[in-house]
Amino acid sequence: MYGPNPNTPFPIKDVDRVIFLKNHITNPLIEVGDFTYYDDGDRPHDFEQRNVQYHFEFIGDKLTIGKFCALAQGCQFIMNGANHLMEGFSTFPFQIFSEDWADGFDANKWVENSKGDTSIGHDVWIGRDATIMPGMTIGNGAIIGSNAVVAKDVPAYAIVVGNPARIAKMRFGDGIIARLEQIAWWHWPVEKITKHKDAIMGAEIAALEKASLDDD
Repeated sequence: MYGPNPNTPFPIKDVDRVIFLKNHITNPLIEVGDFTYYDDGDRPHDFEQRNVQYHFEFIGDKLTIGKFCALAQGCQFIMNGANHLMEGFSTFPFQIFSEDWADGFDANKWVENSKGDTSIGHDVWIGRDATIMPGMTIGNGAIIGSNAVVAKDVPAYAIVVGNPARIAKMRFGDGIIARLEQIAWWHWPVEKITKHKDAIMGAEIAALEKASLDDD
């Protein structure tokens, strides 16, 4: 094994605010990739309860977070249970509060109004207190600014800021982005990532492409 063990709950010695997130997830509707970490000075291991909101089993929407993502304190993933049905005169969810009001509850209506699964790519950096709204797709290598509210899909390697979040700039040109997506270094064996981490952290696409051809 090279580098840190992705199955280590607390990967930095004597630091309990940084966790490899996948080791603290129990909900089968949440999937987190290797080496993705969450940094929070207050109970980071409660991410599932504190940072994933309105995630109800009867709706069945999934949250997928890729490998090598960096999640800052207070980032929030709002799931489809936050939405209310709007076809009637009132949006108040009467049926969930009392058996007297429960008659006619139809979970399928909530599912039909769902915006779908939330998908976060690989190598994504999500800033402090950013909010991801239901059904969003965030591409590989994107950066979500602090306090941003993401209500539209974010393309790969975009930097988005604000409320609602807008693209402030693209990290690289279209050609480089296409080559990075093709290389997909996050899927390499960890031994290969360790060997070529300088190329991964660098800014020379030719060096990274050369590393990608290394089968050792």
